[in-house]
Amino acid sequence: MTNTKRSVTGTAPHLGTRALNRATLDRQLLLRPARISAAAAVEHLVGLQAQNVKPPYYALAARLDGFTPEALSRLMADRDVVRIVTMRSTIHTHTADDCLTLRPLVQPARDRELTQFRKGLAGVDLDRLAALARDLVETEPRTMRQLREALLREWPDADPQALAVAARCRLPLVQVTPRGLWGKSGQVSLTTAEHWLGRPAGPAATPDQVVLRYLAAFGPASVRDMQAWAGLTRLREAFERLRPRLVTFRDEGGVELFDLPDAPRPDPD
Repeated sequence: MTNTKRSVTGTAPHLGTRALNRATLDRQLLLRPARISAAAAVEHLVGLQAQNVKPPYYALAARLDGFTPEALSRLMADRDVVRIVTMRSTIHTHTADDCLTLRPLVQPARDRELTQFRKGLAGVDLDRLAALARDLVETEPRTMRQLREALLREWPDADPQALAVAARCRLPLVQVTPRGLWGKSGQVSLTTAEHWLGRPAGPAATPDQVVLRYLAAFGPASVRDMQAWAGLTRLREAFERLRPRLVTFRDEGGVELFDLPDAPRPDPD
């Protein structure tokens, strides 16, 4: 059997739910154990959702041939991967390179997030807050409570939680080890990505670059799919720029899906 058929409503081939399921499983390294390193897997998957410490370890154990928790823990201890808030305002485990380029890309979403706290931030100079918070966490990693208390001394009438959220939104704050290490414990202490990694943030990844990486790890997918994953809006322009380099399909609801021409799309059976 083939994994596509022509749609009766358009010229793009139709992909059924089963075909999409198999394609996603393949891109996510879940059809068969992958023989790649933990670092390569984290990079390929464009990060791993990591609101809690253990899920990234479980995610790699489900995907990689011969994976041991020490493989990821060692990367974290060596600062080759980090825990940081990026897509959808949630914590992800990213490679150091992705941390320094993806975080700037999603900055507009973090700025929009701050509008939810404007009442609690009345009278707060956000540029000054960011500078003060950077100085605090780069002098010594701070917990959110410590950061909140220090900022509250500068703005005693502000909402304490809003001050801490503002620092997290305005700065690329990473969780320092031992937080995140396998078999270790530690409260969440934060410093900036640049300080922790010892190098400045790189130029922000372009939407076009991230679309291609997203499709390699999650495709075939719609524009809306990627926007939901990234927590970003207005990505249609990037897809349209890339259209000559992509192939398109329709799902069972008629939604247009984009994909890389040579990406795996296994037979549904």
